Amino acid sequence: MKKMTTRSHKGKAIPLAAVGILLGVTSCGGTIAFQGQKAFAVSGSNPTAAAPVAAPASKHVAINANKIEIDEKIQFEHDKATILTASFGLLNEVTQLLKDNPHIKKVLIEGHASSEGDASHNTKLSDERAKSVMKYIVDHGVDKSRLSSKGFGSSQPIADDKTEEGREKNRRVDFTILEPGASRGAK
Repeated sequence: MKKMTTRSHKGKAIPLAAVGILLGVTSCGGTIAFQGQKAFAVSGSNPTAAAPVAAPASKHVAINANKIEIDEKIQFEHDKATILTASFGLLNEVTQLLKDNPHIKKVLIEGHASSEGDASHNTKLSDERAKSVMKYIVDHGVDKSRLSSKGFGSSQPIADDKTEEGREKNRRVDFTILEPGASRGAK
């Protein structure tokens, strides 16, 4: 295999790989001296560092009266209480909202289900899912004493369980503020 070379200004062979590495390292400016040769300047400008990006404001979570409202569903594995990674961002927003509002003293995390299937199974699953959400929030820095969880099964529907769309709406997690405490700035 033949080595690719270039010639220095004095006719000496220089491997191209060495030139590439040196130019890559100093391509933003500096001086390069090849072995036994005169130094020459390489000019250019240093790339500017990207400006830090502020964390976006909560897009999916808001406080409304005695509720923490989320505008998308928390996703779980089918028939399990395992939270899907697709919902971690949403739960991180809920967690941050609770951290930013320490005046909210107690929140009930409610698990709900549709009426499909066995009622006792749905109640147990909705309870396990509410506990799973509570554990996630506690594991991410909210004091456990501020949270409680309960599964309601299909006992509190918000939509018609006779349609798939209604059943889908009924499968949910709600956050109810039980003890709002004094708001910021109140004495």
